[in-house]
Amino acid sequence: MTRALAWLALLLLVAAPLLIVFGMGFGTPDAGVPPVIPPLGREGWQGSLEAWGLLFADGFYLDTLLRSLRLAAMTASLCLVLGFAMAMGIASARPERQALLLALVLLPFWTGFVLRLTAWVGLLRDGGWINGVLLRLGLIAEPLPLLYSDGALLLGMVHSYLPFAVLPLVATLARRDLALEAAAANLGARSMTVFRTVTLPLAAPAAAAAFLLVFIPAAGEVVIPEMLGAPDAMLMGRAIWGEFFQTRDWPAAAALSTALLALLVVPVALYQRLSVLK
Repeated sequence: MTRALAWLALLLLVAAPLLIVFGMGFGTPDAGVPPVIPPLGREGWQGSLEAWGLLFADGFYLDTLLRSLRLAAMTASLCLVLGFAMAMGIASARPERQALLLALVLLPFWTGFVLRLTAWVGLLRDGGWINGVLLRLGLIAEPLPLLYSDGALLLGMVHSYLPFAVLPLVATLARRDLALEAAAANLGARSMTVFRTVTLPLAAPAAAAAFLLVFIPAAGEVVIPEMLGAPDAMLMGRAIWGEFFQTRDWPAAAALSTALLALLVVPVALYQRLSVLK
């Protein structure tokens, strides 16, 4: 009974909405409400492949997709490096301090997402604290263009998604067998050699999971690019949002959403396949 309820929930909450979005990609834009003519109606099949053709005929969407994937990969890589260092520190701390350190990692989630981004706007703007300090110290003659740049966008992405990389790494590193590292050190291995040959292989599955936990949502991020990114830095999430709410071309938005989802399923399936083989 429990398994049947789980499958029913997956069908209603996951599969059905995905099928609706996928089918909407074959629809036709319309001025009504909703602004789309379904591909299958009383008169039979009335679908169109025009929205799907945009994915291949218009280089704008391909460039947007590649830019989104590149930004997501950079964000996930930086979060993985920083998260590994933080996770090692938390896992190496005394047990009574680990809970406090984990709470500090999760502390940003206790504040509203948009409010945190607004704080970065206040820090990075021309009259913000960062430029103000640099000007007072005489390190710069005029404010630096920090806000609405690729650097600000990447900074906001890493800040927002870093906890997603830390948590799975902490869960694995806290359970690792320290005797293996001690044995390698006793045999004459240096600290970096111990890390490379013992610690890193043990944490590799968690590191892959941490990378995917950041990469997948970062590829479709909308709010952070809108608040911190350059106006001309169009990403896939912003493109989909624009097709839905600005141009109101729901078939194009549905096709873009389906294409992005299909691409993001590939690394997840590969990860699961490798996990099964191990």
